Amino acid sequence: MPIKLPQDLPAYSVLSHEGVMVMPEETASKQDIRPIKIGLLNLMPKKIQTENQFARLIGATPLQIEFSLIRMTDHEARNTAADHLEAFYRPFSDVQASGEKFDGLIITGAPIEHLPFEEVTYWEELTRVFDWTQTHVHSTFGVCWGGMAMINYFHGVKKHILNEKLFGCYRHANLAQQSPYLRGFSDDLVMPVSRWTEMRRDEIETAGLPILLNSDEVGPALVEDPAHRALYVFNHLEYDSGTLNEEYQRDLKSNQIEGAEIQMPVNYFPGNDPTRKPQNRWRSHAHLLYGNWVSEIYLTTPYDMAQIGQASTDLRK
Repeated sequence: MPIKLPQDLPAYSVLSHEGVMVMPEETASKQDIRPIKIGLLNLMPKKIQTENQFARLIGATPLQIEFSLIRMTDHEARNTAADHLEAFYRPFSDVQASGEKFDGLIITGAPIEHLPFEEVTYWEELTRVFDWTQTHVHSTFGVCWGGMAMINYFHGVKKHILNEKLFGCYRHANLAQQSPYLRGFSDDLVMPVSRWTEMRRDEIETAGLPILLNSDEVGPALVEDPAHRALYVFNHLEYDSGTLNEEYQRDLKSNQIEGAEIQMPVNYFPGNDPTRKPQNRWRSHAHLLYGNWVSEIYLTTPYDMAQIGQASTDLRK
């Protein structure tokens, strides 16, 4: 089954060209099926790129997905055209007021990790989003800063600033092979990492949360929060092959102004030669993780969406 997208959303043509099954609203409405409703709360500056990355992964499952784009209500995006936001995004305040419920919600990262959470301009509204997920979302996936913000809000786990940026492709160990979210995973895998902060393993374990993927070099990567029906991933399996290179080139340009030393992404360019095309060594695990997440949503979410957020909505119990 395909992912349902507006035909004029850039992701529609991108994914169609890649062979991902996409479906316009008119066609989807003719099918007698309840699609899995997944929202993307997009906090990233390059919103179209982020839309494409997550739609690509969510749309690769055999289920029909209805994909909704959500933004913070009053935060002004500087890198995305206003007409794109107006055409395809709904502010969270409108979503909340509608009473609409979702089977799944992805909360992306944001390039604000140097700020204390409470100093983020939209922090108050974001905490309302977190609370809202407990009554209106069956399963939430916090990505990078989004995951750090959620685990801090719900469990008080602190974010620690690093002396150097963790930047590159690092090996991670599979610590929970029995987890349905890691079905089909190798014993270890490569994940792209791009952050100036970390969440520490001992503090996460003290909070009583299971760590599913971990790296001896860069710390925990995937954490499950059963009590809040959530997953937190601190790295970027959704990245395209060239995303780290784009960040590297951006940093090199900014270096001409600021004079800071720029680190080449670790284990990314073949032979550490930035003129050579990077190889994508994480794509299969990205599809596995998000496919497994959607599969778990399908297996556990109520058919009657009014029941989402109520006690014990896991249909397997």
